[in-house]
Amino acid sequence: MQALTDFLTTDYGLMSLAGLLFMFGMLGYIAWYVAQHVKQDTERHDKDVREGRAH
Repeated sequence: MQALTDFLTTDYGLMSLAGLLFMFGMLGYIAWYVAQHVKQDTERHDKDVREGRAH
């Protein structure tokens, strides 16, 4: 319990929390960004296949 209290009340604990939130936020953004580009590339490839332009 003391660890949780230190984590939420001390300056080094709050900076650790801020760092973790930032890292998880960036992880979410990068995952979303990659998923969007994979979806776009897949749709473009499927369109090219239907039009006979893909290998």
